[in-house]
Amino acid sequence: MSRTTTFKGGPLELMGPELKAGDPAPAFTAVDKGMQPVTLASTGNKVRVFSVVPSLDTPVCDMQTKKFNEAAAAMENVDFYTVSVDLPFAQNRWCTSFGVDRVKMISDHRDASFGEAYGTLIKDWRIESRAIFVVGPDNKLEYVEYVPEVADHPNYDAALAKAKALAG
Repeated sequence: MSRTTTFKGGPLELMGPELKAGDPAPAFTAVDKGMQPVTLASTGNKVRVFSVVPSLDTPVCDMQTKKFNEAAAAMENVDFYTVSVDLPFAQNRWCTSFGVDRVKMISDHRDASFGEAYGTLIKDWRIESRAIFVVGPDNKLEYVEYVPEVADHPNYDAALAKAKALAG
């Protein structure tokens, strides 16, 4: 069965499974802004929020990442990650330009491992769709949101409430 998201109403095919709360968080391999490997295991065992965006250089992605950067300042027991296929150099430039220093960047540009494992890879465009995953200390997905329309915002309040409740 094919899964889709939309961009301004037009359907786009998604690669990978549709995950749900209660599923184990899938393993992935991507890179950080220093080109070092990032895996699920290397993110540790704190509560983690994976904010998935198509590109930091678009308005909704920009706002989404800044919103989670602000939240990270108030939630020390939660690690926040932004995942996109933007090159690590572009992610670093964007963070430096906007003073984003609490969200850790993950680039899925090499082999789209995160996108294929989490079901967020837009097949024809080879970018990520918009989604939020909250992973508990036991590597179980505690909150999953696939935003149906790529140009829309996720439910920030629901994701942050779940992360806060898990972190105690």
